[in-house]
Amino acid sequence: MIPWLEAHSPFPDVASALTTDAPGLLAAGADLSPQRLLAAYQRGIFPWFSEGQPILWWSTDPRMVLMTEQFRISDSLKKTLRKVERSRHTDGRWQVRFDSAFEQVMRACAAPRKDGPGTWISEDIIAGYTGLHQLGYAHSSELWLDGKLVGGAYGVCIGRMFYGESMFARVSDGSKVALAYLVQFLRSQGVAMIDCQQETGHLASLGAATMPRARFLAHLRNSIALPPISTWEPIAPLPCAG
Repeated sequence: MIPWLEAHSPFPDVASALTTDAPGLLAAGADLSPQRLLAAYQRGIFPWFSEGQPILWWSTDPRMVLMTEQFRISDSLKKTLRKVERSRHTDGRWQVRFDSAFEQVMRACAAPRKDGPGTWISEDIIAGYTGLHQLGYAHSSELWLDGKLVGGAYGVCIGRMFYGESMFARVSDGSKVALAYLVQFLRSQGVAMIDCQQETGHLASLGAATMPRARFLAHLRNSIALPPISTWEPIAPLPCAG
C-alpha cells in the first residue's frame, strides 16, 4: 500500500516507492499547488496520473536523464537548426523565444496527438505549473513560424537542475528545435542534467539514458543548491551556428 497524502502531509522517503506492480509509485493525494510541486521536485518526485485517478506521485529507479553534453542532433535536425538560426538574425519567418507563451505551450502539449488522445496534462496541472512559471521556476522554449507557435517544450528549473515535462510539434522537428535551443542554453548556464523521469525510445534517440536513483538524487541535491539562472534567452545550438 502507498500512503495517502493530505494537504499538509510530508512526502515519504523515496526509498519506500514500489518496486513491483507500479515501480516507482510513492504516494497519492495532496494537491498540485506550486509549493507542493516545488517540494516534490526538490526530492526527485514528480506527479503523473490519468484522468479520473487521484494525484499520483512517483520516484522511478532507474531514472531517465539527459546529460546536456550528450544531446544528439541528427544531420537533418542540423539543417533545420541552421535555417532557424539564420532566420532568427534576419527577422525572418522562424523565431525562437523563451517564456513568451508558457501556458500556450502547456495547452499545446495537452492537446490530442495524431497518434492518440491528449496527454495527462489536466487543467489542475496547467494551473499548478503556470503558478510555478509566475514564481520563476517553470520555463518554456518556443518555436514560432510566421507569428504562430509551432513547437515547444517546458519544464521546471530549481538552481541548476532542470526537469523536463513535455514537448509538442505542429511542424516537422518543431519540438526538437525547441529542445535543442533549450539544451544549449542550459549547457551555457552550467546545467549538466535534464531529468526526463521515465524511459522512452524517443528520449534515448536524443541521447538520454537511465541512471540509478541514488546517483540521480546526489546530483539533484548538489544542483538545486546552486544559484538560480537569472536571465533566460535563446542561444544558437553550437553545432549548428552560422
